Amino acid sequence: MEDRPLSPSGERLLEVAAEVYYAEGIRATGVDTLVERAQVSKPTLYAQFGSKENLVAAVLDRRRRSWQAALTAFLAECRADDPKTVLAVFDWLARGHGREGFRGCPFTNAAVELPDPGHPARAVISAYKDWLRRTLTELAERAGLHRPEEVGYALLLLIDGANARVVVDDDRQAMLRAKEAAARLIGVDDA
Repeated sequence: MEDRPLSPSGERLLEVAAEVYYAEGIRATGVDTLVERAQVSKPTLYAQFGSKENLVAAVLDRRRRSWQAALTAFLAECRADDPKTVLAVFDWLARGHGREGFRGCPFTNAAVELPDPGHPARAVISAYKDWLRRTLTELAERAGLHRPEEVGYALLLLIDGANARVVVDDDRQAMLRAKEAAARLIGVDDA
C-alpha cells in the first residue's frame, strides 16, 4: 500500500479503526460507528481512504509495518547464528499474549472476517504472514538448521496455532508452549 500523508482527522480515524476493529471485529463495526467514535465525518473517511475496505487495509498495513520494524529491531540485538534466536521470536510474541485485551493475531482474525481473496486487506495479511515465514526461514538458515524452509513453515504453523489457542480458550501460555514445541523441532534442549 502507498504511504501517503493523512490529515489529523484521517489519522484519528485510522487509530480509532485499529482499536475498534481489533476489539469488536471488522464486520461488526459499521462506518457510522467509526466516524462517531473518531469524531469525523463520513466524507472524511471517503476522502482519506475511499472506502471502508481501504480503511481496513490501511489499518492492517500500518500494523504490519509497525510489527515488522519492531521484530526486526528485536532480532538485530540477537545472535544471528544461534538457534535460540529462533526461539526468541516466540518470547517476543508471548509478550503480546500477556497484554490486556489481546485476542489473537489481528491478521488471522481479519482473514477469517474477510473471506474474499480480492479484498484489499487480504494482500496485506498475506504480505505479513509471508514476511514472518521468510524471517523464520532466514533465522533457521543462519542457525544452520537442516531444511530451513520447512522449519520456517513449521514455526509459522506453531505461531498461528498458539494465536488460535488464545482466541478459542484464552490460553495466555500458548505461545510459550509453542516455543517448547519449536525447541524440540529444532533440537534445542533448554528453551
